[in-house]
Amino acid sequence: MTGASRGIGAATSVALARAGVRHVLMHYNSYKEGADETLQKVREAGADGELLCADLANISGIHGLVQELGSRTLEIDFLVNNAGALIRRANLVEFPEDLFDEVMNLNVKSVWQITQAVVPGMCRRRSGVIVNISSIAGRNGGSLGATVYASAKAAVSAMTRGMARELAPQGIRVNALSPGAVDNHFHQVFSTRQMLASAVASTPAGRLGNNEEMADVIVFMCSDASRFLYGQTIELNGGMYMV
Repeated sequence: MTGASRGIGAATSVALARAGVRHVLMHYNSYKEGADETLQKVREAGADGELLCADLANISGIHGLVQELGSRTLEIDFLVNNAGALIRRANLVEFPEDLFDEVMNLNVKSVWQITQAVVPGMCRRRSGVIVNISSIAGRNGGSLGATVYASAKAAVSAMTRGMARELAPQGIRVNALSPGAVDNHFHQVFSTRQMLASAVASTPAGRLGNNEEMADVIVFMCSDASRFLYGQTIELNGGMYMV
């Protein structure tokens, strides 16, 4: 699980532990306190767990995490590529190249390279599940200043379909979750209350989603209940995309 110190990643780590996953390997970047709290909740749910620290917005951080995964004998049955962020909003003409690279590293390249590191073991066992986290922004282009992030999430959805087609014959299922507006730290940082109010007004369910609702669907996607689900990006947004 990447990005497990808060939000959807933290909620999913705990939900997987409650669903019977015995060992949860959790990545975080800078929020050690949150990662420690997630680990504690995972253990309270009856599982064991470990924390791995890496800055996935930088290629050196991606390589470091990949090397760490390669050095372990632990077999990974479920991979949830959750780490992602806008990093910061910027308009087209003001968008610096280094920010472009950071957004793409964090949201796209980390998904690709971490999956590359994990898939060989899944292929040997001819089983495994990969869930990538996309976003409704990949469908609608995102809000002002989020075009590159939206493009990255669209890439994640396309990558999911390609991975699913390639890996299905190896017994590996790949799908994606595309959250809409979720009331969590991501939007506390990157959205105003006015923006969130507008999102609520556009949502037939009449409210924002929450981390636990996202986690429940990810657990379903990892479970045998979704055994015939391949290459899908599930839109989970209270009906916003339907509109």
